[in-house]
Amino acid sequence: MATTEVTRDDTPQLFGHPRGLAYLFTTEMAERFSYYGMRAILILYLVNFLLLPGHAENVAGYQTIKHLFEAMVGRTLGVQPFSSLIYGFYTGFVYLTPFFGGVIADRWIGQRYSVIIGAVLMAIAEFTLMLPSLFFLGLLLLILGNGFFKPNISTQVGNLYRAGDSRIDRAYSIFYVGINVGAFMSPIICGSLLGETIGYHWGFFAAGVGMILGLLVYLNALRTLPPDRIGRLKSKTAVKMPMTKNDWKAVFALILLCIPVTFFWATYEQQGNTMNLWAQSFTDRRLIPGLLSWEIPVTLFQSFNPAMIVMFTPLVVWFWGRQSRKGTEPTTVTKMALGLFMLALSYVVMAAAAYVTPAGHTTSWLWLFVFYAVITLGELYLSPIGLALVARVAPPQILSMMMGLWFITSFTGNLLQGYIGSFFSQMDKTHFFLLCAGIGFAAGVVTWIFNFPLKPILERKGPLQQPELAEPQADPHMEPRPAE
Repeated sequence: MATTEVTRDDTPQLFGHPRGLAYLFTTEMAERFSYYGMRAILILYLVNFLLLPGHAENVAGYQTIKHLFEAMVGRTLGVQPFSSLIYGFYTGFVYLTPFFGGVIADRWIGQRYSVIIGAVLMAIAEFTLMLPSLFFLGLLLLILGNGFFKPNISTQVGNLYRAGDSRIDRAYSIFYVGINVGAFMSPIICGSLLGETIGYHWGFFAAGVGMILGLLVYLNALRTLPPDRIGRLKSKTAVKMPMTKNDWKAVFALILLCIPVTFFWATYEQQGNTMNLWAQSFTDRRLIPGLLSWEIPVTLFQSFNPAMIVMFTPLVVWFWGRQSRKGTEPTTVTKMALGLFMLALSYVVMAAAAYVTPAGHTTSWLWLFVFYAVITLGELYLSPIGLALVARVAPPQILSMMMGLWFITSFTGNLLQGYIGSFFSQMDKTHFFLLCAGIGFAAGVVTWIFNFPLKPILERKGPLQQPELAEPQADPHMEPRPAE
């Protein structure tokens, strides 16, 4: 399904895409700087400081939440398992609230106001985290803010293009690069330069500043963006249309794909949790042992994945283009299955690293380098493809809600990720990584099987129904096209 809000021919262009894409790219880059900066130091902050005796008792709600988690898992929780569950629940609920944020945007306040509300809440949350006693309040505000922000910034990328515009997949790949430019910089600034060196609270401060900058960019971008669905309904430039049979088929297909994608996130998101702990305690972080003894900061490893995404994306897009010209490009669902198989392979690499490392010793950081290279390729075959798929096939009447539903896979996946990670300190590390590999492989098989019944629904050319549009009218908020 093509998106509902479309760009007219006179929309200002930049590098072959609507100028609004550059603003959305920058806004999301700043927001991801904020999110990944906080995420890079979260598990280390919990394990090394906040939950240690002498500090934990001063955190509002600590005892209540700890008892709740212990009742859920049926065992007494030490610092690492409790930290892992907090990390998992936070990163999970961050991706549950976008579903409700999408519903609110679709029905009442629109995508623009939703993004603004979300950005304000997240900025306040990051500064709240600077106060250890208000840690759980800060997490709650981040969860609520992301719910308003996340689905409504992503759908606005699709809004820039006409129904059937072939540039939309490339637009989401460009947008995904923006996400990862921010994710690359934030562990370095919030983690390595501030969090690990000066104090974790300064890492949260930098994340808050990043969110404010993102908000300012977005406010400046509004004049380049087409009106969202709520705005057009109010101005009578859109008409309400009922859902068709094909629309419901598309909704069902997307819901079905949510099942294996959940397991992708359950293992992928170990990067910020147990992989951070592996880098801290089980990795020889000397750049060149015996020659250059400088140690790679723990949080710097969190920059490997986004840096590789920026580097690998042009190669992957080129490779898909070459396959397309030869008629051998995989379907969207097949690409997602391949992404899951590569995810499984990345954890086989880590299982090998743990297997060849004697007890009490550390292993070369190059194992982590290979791990991140393989898991990054898997991500490129699944995550941006999924965003573009939702934008392309979701019915326009519930587009933001469906984008939010897609993010629920990250909610369920991160809850499972936190539970899996709680066994990291108890399990043999080889067995732990093989467990992650097995989960990813099984999900890949299920996704590959799904390709056969879902291909006729998801690979149709052009929109499944006409957009909810009347004749386009002049929009006073759009910049005029410059003279040729």
